[in-house]
Parts: sequence; structure tokens; C-alpha cells
Amino acid sequence: MQFYGIETASRLLLGTAQYPSPAVLTEAVKSSGTEIITVSLRRETADGSGAGFWDSLRETGRRILPNTAGCHSVQEAVTTAQMARELFDTPWIKLEVIGHSDTLQPDVFGLVEAARILCEDGFQVFPYTTDDLVVGEKLLEAGCEVLMPWGAPIGSGQGLRNPDALRAMRAHFPQVPLIVDAGIGRPSDAAQAMELGMDAVLLNTAVAKAGNPAGMARAMAMAIEAGRAGFEAGPMERRDMAVPSTPVLGMAEFA
Repeated sequence: MQFYGIETASRLLLGTAQYPSPAVLTEAVKSSGTEIITVSLRRETADGSGAGFWDSLRETGRRILPNTAGCHSVQEAVTTAQMARELFDTPWIKLEVIGHSDTLQPDVFGLVEAARILCEDGFQVFPYTTDDLVVGEKLLEAGCEVLMPWGAPIGSGQGLRNPDALRAMRAHFPQVPLIVDAGIGRPSDAAQAMELGMDAVLLNTAVAKAGNPAGMARAMAMAIEAGRAGFEAGPMERRDMAVPSTPVLGMAEFA
């Protein structure tokens, strides 16, 4: 698995918000096996009061993917990304431009504009987007090399609300890394995403708010591995009618 030329063995990207303590976060990161963790610039304040949190992240040894969580305009997202690049010393940015305060659905128009600005400025953008094919095309034209379609609204735990749309994205963008971002609530949701051919899953709340975050992180990692293995093995197609597993020919006949 590669993102912008960087290889990673794990297909799980883990968020770092909402954990009860830095110690619990560190344990969950280790249990997940993830090699990439996301962090919002808002967790690291200018006066240095977030130094303890940053130290905890640095101790994990994982690659940092800063994000522009909470940004509702192009200018706000671009400025936050530029600050994150200075702080975390990385061209990577998970780009969020929120368009709806209740569903946290991306503002796809602002997202494409911000992506173009950042790509031209040398950023390697991971855009949090919808499952719309046209928007995906526009983001790729803007310079993105990865797409992050949502599974469901952030933090909702609803799983994949439109698996057919994700399946269509996989078919339409066969060579583009696709990461399902947001909405994953259970290991079965993560496995389903991977069975559809997604390249990775990014999740946060399902692990951070679990009764045992480290245990849930491990469960998610195993589900992602199993789902990917199932996809690569070639799952059987669904059928409308039953098909006997035992052949009819050669069965005994009783008078």
C-alpha cells in the first residue's frame, strides 16, 4: 500500500481525538498496528499547552497526517493546512472543508478549490469527500492522488450507508487509493469496506469511545485484514435462487 510514494503495511489509519487519556491513546495505537495517525491542529495550541499531547504522538513513532477538522471555508482550511505543515514538518494534509453543521458533510465546491490551492503549494492532499464520482474526478484534476469518501457522517457509527456508490467508485477509479473515512462503527463495517475493494479505512470514534479502546483497535485491524483478504480471494456473487452444493448427478435413486 502506498500513499504519495510512502509504503505502509497497515491499511488502518487511526484518529487521535476523544480518547480518555494519552496513555489510552498510545495503547490503542500500538494495538491497532497502524502506521499513520491523524491529528487536528486544534489539539496543538500556539502557546504550547498541547505539548504533552504532541509528545505522546511522537512517542508512538507513527507517521502524522494532520487534518483541517472543523474548517468551514476555503481560507480557513488553507491557513490551517499551512500552519500544520510548519508544526508537523510534513507535506501531508487530510483536507476537510465542512459544508453542513449537522451532518458534517463536506462542502465539495470549497473542497475542490482548497485542494487545488494546496496541491499547487506543494501539499500532498488526502481529501475527505463524498462518494460522488464527478467530485472525485475534480479532486484528481486538482492534483490529489488519494480520495477519502465517507461511509456515513463523522462519528455516527452508521457503517456504510451507500455501499453501491463505494463499489462504483472502486470501478471508476481502479488505480486511485481509496480510503473510507468516517461512519465506521463496528469491525464488520470495516470488513465490508475492504470487501468492496477499498484500500484502507480511517476511523476514530469507534475506537476512542469503546469500552476497551485497545481491544477495539485490534478488532478493527483484524477486520480490515480479513476484509482485504476476502476481496483479493474473489468472493462469490450473490444469487437470487438456491444452488445445491451437492451435485444431483450420481445421487442414489430409491424405488
